[in-house]
Amino acid sequence: MGKLQSLNEVVREGNSRLHPSLCNPNYLVLRARRLIFEKWLREIDRDGLTVLDVGGRIQPYRALLGDRVGRYFAVDPLATALVNVVGRGEDLPFASDSFDLIFCTQVLEYIPTPGKVIDEIHRVLKPGGILLLSVPALSPLDSDEEYWRFYPSCLGALLAPFSKIEIAPEGGSITGVCRTINSSLNTFAKVRPVRTVLQATVFPAVNLLGLAMESLARSNNQQFTANYSVRAQK
Repeated sequence: MGKLQSLNEVVREGNSRLHPSLCNPNYLVLRARRLIFEKWLREIDRDGLTVLDVGGRIQPYRALLGDRVGRYFAVDPLATALVNVVGRGEDLPFASDSFDLIFCTQVLEYIPTPGKVIDEIHRVLKPGGILLLSVPALSPLDSDEEYWRFYPSCLGALLAPFSKIEIAPEGGSITGVCRTINSSLNTFAKVRPVRTVLQATVFPAVNLLGLAMESLARSNNQQFTANYSVRAQK
């Protein structure tokens, strides 16, 4: 029963990241990431994919693959019902040239040596294989274990071993400002009743404002972009 509850919990959390509620303070970037990943995954025109999820205890983006998965592996230092291998991204226990596709979303900021994770991902990808990566560029500190924020120039250097790299902002500066307002308020709202009020009022209002302003402004400004998605091909 405990294992079933654990599975229900991680599946529920994954669904909330893939299809976030307007009440979610991270709604704008999560929505943008899903749209970016959906587009990139549609361009993979083959079935029977061998997939690795680095930091895959939640696996929100697995559902976007539909029935195109042959085998799906998840490695994470924290065991959940979805994790196949308890381990770290700096030392992946897989043979070289093993995977068609690798997810690594919101992981590298917690790694002291992110370059080692990228090197390992590059090693275990098949020639022509794809890495889908997501990293924060601007956000309040989420944990004492965080080390990094990432900008396009940093990502370009980090992913230098790959043959092709595409970097997409998960929303522009307007999204970044609105998301930062919500996530900052969420950080400071320590008392549950206050957070509940914010979820019912401020968070959805700011999210809707961000959507409307991004649509009207049609700006390419990325000075305050909160997150980036990356597609890298070996």
